[in-house]
Amino acid sequence: MQLEPGIIDFETAEFENRLLKVQAAMRAAKIDALFFTSEAEMRYFTGFRTLFWQSPTRPWYLIIPLNGKPIAVIPEIGAALMENTWVEDIRTWSSPHAQDDGLSLICDGLKSFGTIGMLMGRESALRMPINDFGMLKNMLPHSKFVDATPLVQKLRMVKSTAEIELIQKICSIASSSFENAANLFHVGMPLEDVFRAFKIDLLRNGADDVPYLVGGAGTGGYADVISPPSQTPLKEGDILMLDTGATLKGYFCDFDRNYAFGHASDTAKHAYEILIAATRAAFDAARPGLRCSDLYKIIKNTIQQENNDVGRFGHGLGMQLTEAPSLIHFDDTLLEENMVITLEPSMSVGEGRIMVHEENILIQDGPPRYLSRPAPECLPIVSG
Repeated sequence: MQLEPGIIDFETAEFENRLLKVQAAMRAAKIDALFFTSEAEMRYFTGFRTLFWQSPTRPWYLIIPLNGKPIAVIPEIGAALMENTWVEDIRTWSSPHAQDDGLSLICDGLKSFGTIGMLMGRESALRMPINDFGMLKNMLPHSKFVDATPLVQKLRMVKSTAEIELIQKICSIASSSFENAANLFHVGMPLEDVFRAFKIDLLRNGADDVPYLVGGAGTGGYADVISPPSQTPLKEGDILMLDTGATLKGYFCDFDRNYAFGHASDTAKHAYEILIAATRAAFDAARPGLRCSDLYKIIKNTIQQENNDVGRFGHGLGMQLTEAPSLIHFDDTLLEENMVITLEPSMSVGEGRIMVHEENILIQDGPPRYLSRPAPECLPIVSG
């Protein structure tokens, strides 16, 4: 099938390979079908990419049988786009529907399968009416629903060459915008304008979208890293941090940069150097076979702060801003070649302030590779 350029992001062979891998895993786990209700899995197995998922009004469904190609059960409004993918079996209904919002079509698609896998674990969401799911189980009394989260996450954690190339490109785009800081930001600039200028630069450099941009600014550090920007202007002695999740063809980068304005305190400079050292220590250790919990310990031991409550020091990256695994003490996932992860140490700098640093790396057979261009070893100072 010839896919229309610009609408589908990969060749058909990419999706065929994903299907072969997941069906092999299903066979080993004795799962007859996978049933998905979420955007990432729909896109991963079909190539169906649309911002229409921002609307929660309509449910969207995908069935992966143990044998054969995926079955899309979707609202009629998505039929034209789905027909541009490699999926051939597309079943639609007019949605929203007062009584049957795709439920009978899903029941018909699943009725021949005994064991049905779904995402039920950490980082998953049902994204269909809970009552409808209860009704679906009642309509399929001979089927058993099981948790397929580990199976699917393990598959998606290891990236293909095509996926890695996209992540590398968006990381390069974001790196260029971060390196343009001296031309974008200045003392007296409201934080809202800082965010706006950075987004514009990302788009100018080739990003498709900037769905995630957070950060903070304050004297010697910042209070948090998730607040929306305020109208407060940058001032001498402020530390600014921007953390971007820009996208290219639906794939994310996720890293940050810190800047001091005019001058920086010795405390801020020292904290920055510790964060760089922690990142470098984790980078140097990251090899296939190492556990995520081991990387967490390496970062924690370098930072040497017991009161750090951010929770984790990195995560997987790809079609979603954050994916499995997590760099945290309880995640014993083994690193594998072609995993893309973030290294994200953070630390307190006193008086309710923190500093965070983040890089994106590729796990390889041997030393890893930076996908984001590494930050300077010393805290960058933007002249006032």
